[in-house]
Amino acid sequence: MEQHIERKKACPVDWDPRSPEVLADQIAAYDRMRETCPVAYSDYLGWSVFGHEDVLRILGDHETFSNVVSRHPSVPNGMDPPEHTLYRRMIEPYFAPERIAAFEPVFRRIARGLVDHLGRNPSCDVIREFAEPYAVRIQCGFLGWPESLHAPLLQWVYRNRAATLARDPEAMAAVPLEFDGHIRAQLEMRERAGADAADDLTTCLLRQTVGGRRLDHAEIVSILRNWTVGELGTIAACVGIILHFLAGRPDVQARLRGDRAGLAPAIDEILRLHGPLISNRRVATRAVTVGGHALGAGDRITVLWASANRDGAVFADAEEFHPGRDQSQNLLYGAGIHVCPGAQLARMQLSIVFDELLDGLSPFSLLPGVEPVRAVYPASGFSSLFLTPA
Repeated sequence: MEQHIERKKACPVDWDPRSPEVLADQIAAYDRMRETCPVAYSDYLGWSVFGHEDVLRILGDHETFSNVVSRHPSVPNGMDPPEHTLYRRMIEPYFAPERIAAFEPVFRRIARGLVDHLGRNPSCDVIREFAEPYAVRIQCGFLGWPESLHAPLLQWVYRNRAATLARDPEAMAAVPLEFDGHIRAQLEMRERAGADAADDLTTCLLRQTVGGRRLDHAEIVSILRNWTVGELGTIAACVGIILHFLAGRPDVQARLRGDRAGLAPAIDEILRLHGPLISNRRVATRAVTVGGHALGAGDRITVLWASANRDGAVFADAEEFHPGRDQSQNLLYGAGIHVCPGAQLARMQLSIVFDELLDGLSPFSLLPGVEPVRAVYPASGFSSLFLTPA
């Protein structure tokens, strides 16, 4: 252990992921790092890995690069096999195609209502008035949570963002506990209802078994926290990124209005160009070399999805929008045993909201004189974005 600490102290600090230059435009900063220092060290993130080949290698080798990165349990994201295998097998049926398809009318109704609101308020902040409410409402719809939670969850999103931006340790510790309280209230309500509890996904988890026993509340809270917290931030970021792209590319916007068959591949390509999820963590379980750097057991690793997906060694004309390109190497939803189980759900949610938006909203562009405000690490996309009819 002492040797590990000494070696780590001697490691040079290659970059500062929280510098103003990086936070001003994360995507551009990661592009520069990938080309000049594709594996770099910082006190904040440990070893940051920017290149597609190295990222894919890490994602595919869970024995060397563990997902158990926190002292807090995370089901199943923060687990390795064989424990991960058991829980992953249990949750995958919740994202089966037929189960997801049943929510299509729910998501479409939510999207249509928000598009109507946007049409009546065309110059509003679309992050706060459209993207974030959509993320909250579809997630509540998917889990069977009541509409009365929409406003509290939106307020939670704002408090979580403020605590992260302020780097306030006390607030950052309190905010997750607040979210867990919402989940526990939903579980307790269903337990009190007994056989009369709503037949929804949250109730199903209360009755779910794993390894021959019922899930306990702590496990269910962890599962729902993983599904919900990640979903709220990522879906909202996706909507904002795609709106920003379409507002700046009237040619693409017009093409998709006339050809909805091209919507799904266009969404994947837009989100390859500007990743909604910046990074993910791993920890080395043994000595290993990555990108010519010697890492030791216990070293922290941050894989930069948002950089790997713009790697010109994998994607020709990587900075250009080519919706017809082969997306098999797109790491938008991860890779390896931890690939996102809800990828098909997310794709459907995004296709639905933009199908409704292109139907219900006239051509739009960025509002002149109001610069979009970029989100900063660990978030991606935009924290504020204003549109106007074109």
